[in-house]
Amino acid sequence: MLEADLVRAARLIDAADGLMICAGAGMGVDSGLPDFRGNTGFWRVYPALAQARIPFYEIANPASFEADPALAWGFYGHRLALYRATRPHPGFGILRDWAAGKPQGAFVFTSNVDGQFQRAGFDEDSIVECHGSIHHLQCARPCLDAIWPADAFVPDVDAAACRLLGAAPRCPRCCALARPNILMFNDGGWIATRTEAQLARQRAWRAAVGKLVVIELGAGVDIPSVRRMSALQRAPLVRINPRAPQLEGCEGVALPLGALDALQRIRGLIDSGAAA
Repeated sequence: MLEADLVRAARLIDAADGLMICAGAGMGVDSGLPDFRGNTGFWRVYPALAQARIPFYEIANPASFEADPALAWGFYGHRLALYRATRPHPGFGILRDWAAGKPQGAFVFTSNVDGQFQRAGFDEDSIVECHGSIHHLQCARPCLDAIWPADAFVPDVDAAACRLLGAAPRCPRCCALARPNILMFNDGGWIATRTEAQLARQRAWRAAVGKLVVIELGAGVDIPSVRRMSALQRAPLVRINPRAPQLEGCEGVALPLGALDALQRIRGLIDSGAAA
């Protein structure tokens, strides 16, 4: 059954005019990135937060920057350094190669804030980061709607204590604390203008694609932003997910595999001519 589904997925992808690549946290697992699945997984990566019994939704919250900026930036600074140092796994290259062979290319929609698609060579103007990006900053107040790159900020973090040792970034206008331009929990201050511009570009691209196929990778059900975008396309869906592959009424193929494994298997079928 799995082999037949892989062949069907290969045929769908091979025949598409354009690909929408919808990616959740599971896409980064094969690159060695944590997916923060439950408090147990989260606390394994951040033992200082485990000791203090601080769950993900509490540290990934604008209130944490008000209560303890060094701790909040210890968490986000560690993640920023991790994502900068991480090399995208070969599955990103497979997707990029497929996109290059399509008349309408591909557009990425991701809930990940890690910038891995850009690092893998995808066009910045063909990516939607629906929850923002850790590689961009904004004022924590915010005093203005400006968003700027975090390139100049090199965090010095005590990983064991999850605390920023050096100076935190500041807003260039009011000198208040800056924070990542990421949609957090209970977040009324997130500046969405960058993501809104990305979504506008995606809508224009989608309108020009005649034969779309959606490839969804590692998208969870707890915060279903990516799965909802996949379903909204009303196009054949190749859902790749080892834990929640069910299609939920969508037309397509469900593959209970990790992202890299599935992509390599599908590529092998396309390259061998089995998808013809």
